[in-house]
Amino acid sequence: MNAQELMAKAIQAATSAKLLLDAGDADGACNRAYYAMFDAARAALLASGAPVPAEIAKTHNGLISAFSLHLVKIGRVSVELGKTLNKTEELRLIADYKGDPIEIDAASWAVSQAHSFVQEMQDTFLK
Repeated sequence: MNAQELMAKAIQAATSAKLLLDAGDADGACNRAYYAMFDAARAALLASGAPVPAEIAKTHNGLISAFSLHLVKIGRVSVELGKTLNKTEELRLIADYKGDPIEIDAASWAVSQAHSFVQEMQDTFLK
């Protein structure tokens, strides 16, 4: 997938996250919010020309590490946005694997952050 296709996928996931949140599905909203950010981060890395092998950028740890190294640490993306990616991944892991219920406030935060993150990646790297 190219950067534009990944960004389209990120936008769709962010839209789905909001729909799930509105339906009261906090776990599903966190999942989609994280994947919106994951795909937007992949798109940003591709569009930036960062030297990240495709197999690294497809794994969660690899993508988050590469995003931090190539975009956050050099100042192209704020530290705060980098932290929101990590926090949203933590919420997704709880929602998807740990079985603990996600509070609606936490899901609402994740969805809001995902929309901001996706918009920022699009504005910074794909315009």
